[in-house]
Amino acid sequence: MIKLGCNAMLRVAENPPYPNKLDQRNWLDIATLIRQIRAWDLDLVDFQLFRGFQNRTLAYLRSIKILCQQCGLPIGFLGVGSGFIKREVIDGQVVGIPLSTTELRQSIAAVKEGIDLAAFMSAPLVRLFGGGIPKESTNYKRLWQNVIHSFQEVCDYAAGKGVLVGLHNHAPVVAPTGDDILKILHDVNRENFTFILDTGWWQGSPGAGATGVTDPAIDFYHFMVQTAPYATYVRAKIYKIDSGKEEWLDYERIIEILRTVNYNGNMSIVFEGQGNQVSDLEAIGLAVTYLRRLLAT
Repeated sequence: MIKLGCNAMLRVAENPPYPNKLDQRNWLDIATLIRQIRAWDLDLVDFQLFRGFQNRTLAYLRSIKILCQQCGLPIGFLGVGSGFIKREVIDGQVVGIPLSTTELRQSIAAVKEGIDLAAFMSAPLVRLFGGGIPKESTNYKRLWQNVIHSFQEVCDYAAGKGVLVGLHNHAPVVAPTGDDILKILHDVNRENFTFILDTGWWQGSPGAGATGVTDPAIDFYHFMVQTAPYATYVRAKIYKIDSGKEEWLDYERIIEILRTVNYNGNMSIVFEGQGNQVSDLEAIGLAVTYLRRLLAT
């Protein structure tokens, strides 16, 4: 049975004037969201460190873990890091460029910190970005190997903590294809490396560019067909739902893809509102009703 949950990461209702998206004033407090997720009677919750967190102390994180336990909400994963490569536009062409040695070690250290916190909070999984690297990038093979070796290092560290590492199809550089994801999974080749399928972040998908426009030349649903057999977690992106049905993505088709491979994991609602005429919380409530109905049929 697919378990339905929600990502506890939501911008404040009004459009904030703060330019830094990591500024804590831009995010709703996660304790408030946990209680709301419980009120929707969902099955689990997941987090993006440290958006909506009041601080990073172990005492505070313990209090969040206790609140989740009191609400009967297992923690599905902690989202950490922003990938092991950078994006740059050179002469109008998006390419990947390497992190400096210092930047890479800092990125790996941040992931390891997230793994430690996942173990502390009894979360079985951490979420890491991974996507496509344009072949036009300078030293493409070396860039790719740097990314793979970084995944392997954090997987080996996580294995000692009893934590899984989830590859999330979200671009540090460009949105991936199914082949990109399969190649990363194959090349990393670690027992505790798994796949978190994001329904909205594929090459050609309406969510990848936040435009609502699908590239007709690319069947991004096929990328889900390719990768669904490897998925152990699904991030169900919700964009336009005020009609009661998600308008950017075809969830009837997505759920059929998951059922075809007998998917039996978690599905977490991830709200990235685009022009809804209802409040964000009302929109998520509509998504809960909508996805529950589809999962029940």
